[in-house]
Amino acid sequence: MPLNRRKFLEKSAVTGAGVALAGAVSAPGAQAAEAKRGAKRYAFTVLGTTDLHGNVFNWDYFTDKEFDDKDHNDVGLAKVSTLVNRVRAEKGRRNTLLIDAGDTIQGTQLSYYYAKVDPITAVGGPVHPMAQAMNAMEYDAAALGNHEFNYGIPVLRKFEQQCRFPLLGANALDAKTLRPAFAPYSMHRLRTPHGRDVKVAVLGLTNPGIAIWDKANVQGKMTFPGLEEQAAKWVPKLRSMGADVVIVSAHSGSSGTSSYGDQLPYIENAAGLVAEQVPGIDAILVGHAHTEIPEYFVTNKKTGKKVVLSEPLKWGQRLTLFDFELVWEKGCWKVEKVGAKVLNSNTVEEDPKITKLLGDEHEKVVAYVNQVIGTNAAEMTSAEAPYKDVPIIDLINHIQADTVKQALAGTEHAALPVLSQAACFSRSARIPAGQVTIRDVAGLYVFENTLEARLMTGAQMKAYLEYSANYFAQTAPGAAVDPAKLTNANGTPDYNYDVVSGLSYEIDIAKPAGSRVTNVRFEGQPLADDAQFVFAVNNYRANGGGNFPHVAAARLLWSNSDEIRNTMIAWVKAKGSIDPAAFAAVDWKLTREGTPVF
Repeated sequence: MPLNRRKFLEKSAVTGAGVALAGAVSAPGAQAAEAKRGAKRYAFTVLGTTDLHGNVFNWDYFTDKEFDDKDHNDVGLAKVSTLVNRVRAEKGRRNTLLIDAGDTIQGTQLSYYYAKVDPITAVGGPVHPMAQAMNAMEYDAAALGNHEFNYGIPVLRKFEQQCRFPLLGANALDAKTLRPAFAPYSMHRLRTPHGRDVKVAVLGLTNPGIAIWDKANVQGKMTFPGLEEQAAKWVPKLRSMGADVVIVSAHSGSSGTSSYGDQLPYIENAAGLVAEQVPGIDAILVGHAHTEIPEYFVTNKKTGKKVVLSEPLKWGQRLTLFDFELVWEKGCWKVEKVGAKVLNSNTVEEDPKITKLLGDEHEKVVAYVNQVIGTNAAEMTSAEAPYKDVPIIDLINHIQADTVKQALAGTEHAALPVLSQAACFSRSARIPAGQVTIRDVAGLYVFENTLEARLMTGAQMKAYLEYSANYFAQTAPGAAVDPAKLTNANGTPDYNYDVVSGLSYEIDIAKPAGSRVTNVRFEGQPLADDAQFVFAVNNYRANGGGNFPHVAAARLLWSNSDEIRNTMIAWVKAKGSIDPAAFAAVDWKLTREGTPVF
């Protein structure tokens, strides 16, 4: 959908152009700040969330029970709301701001349902549960995350309309005009008992990787330059507009790394670089990386000033608190001290205001995901999928290969063999024996990826497998093998370890990375470098996600706009039954000097 420039300009007049003072905070009845040695002082707190990923309730829609993990974390905005209410009561409502760093409307079946099953874009359609909850909690601003674009720009624009706070993205530009397609910033006024208000600017930055990961939704419509470049442009403007405090809400990790190699000239995880390179920033709320950083200081190279960063854990498991202390000096407010910490949402109960508000939506989604769509002959689980060839991952590849073969039937490439890639997205996925529900299948594929077919050679597939094998920690022959320490080498997430069906191969974990994949065969014969294959691959990987070799440049033969998850659900519905004996095979294994590890 082309971006409507007139509508954007109308909206930016309200939020982006510094007139967001309409959301300003009115004068407090009592002020916690105290005067020391005659100096005027004022204290306020900025609360932050990130990577909420559609979590309102402390509920796992894939297991159909309360969320729990090995650390007994809790999730959801209902829990966060209770923490927010406590901080506001302690600090004074008028001395707080609440912001988010993106990835809001994708991740649970609750958010999926209102994007696809009962979409918010329908005429007279519902209000998105995340908009309802965040409005009720009185968020002041939220940055755009990359997953905001998963359902296309129309869904995102409708969500934006439904929010009573601005969605910020200074580096989300209209591809034609190169002007901001969303409000770049918001400005907030905090009243003090000392005369002049404190003006707090929130600058929103999103992830350049959107151009790769959601290429189908944004190509030709939007472009996403680097965070450092755009922060350097906007921070001085905000200061010149009278901002006493500048906070960046960045959907970008702090490590300085990129998952897409040199495919983009912009750093994926650039929050630390922004703090280091751009003067005038007081604090950065970090998102995207799904890690917990309570408080982290980066020294700005130009000013020597320390900038505080904080990243609360994903899904509403933590709430960041930036505590600011200001002093009045030479006719203006100066940040005297700022620190950060996180609060754990498992220490409180859910806010009944939020659970009551969205109880009907929750029940509707629970009923939807528990619909029976078929039967299964034998239980399959993903518990051992990161280090063993297991049937539940074979099922993904079987369905993907089957779908691509049908799509290419009657074309010039119909005779080529089809290979397929899949990863373990969830170690807790399970398809039970007996009745199979939507949530059983959906829990196996938790991302909104779509399916593509690319043309690959045998040599390219060997390189692809070799790159994937970097996931394993080198383990000497004879050394004890601990599955818990064997995987995720160099911080590689499970979703960036691909297994490939249609080939057989071994991964020698005793060898150094780059020389591990051996005995690669196709139909029992050594794989020829010049052999040609159709490769069934998800759009994230095909567009460069994970920086796997060759696939992003490979010829596109076919693509589908339907999520792989939906394709799987439809396949099970159509077949009526799953029988692992029909598709499960041990095609790959871990070895050391030719001896299987397991």
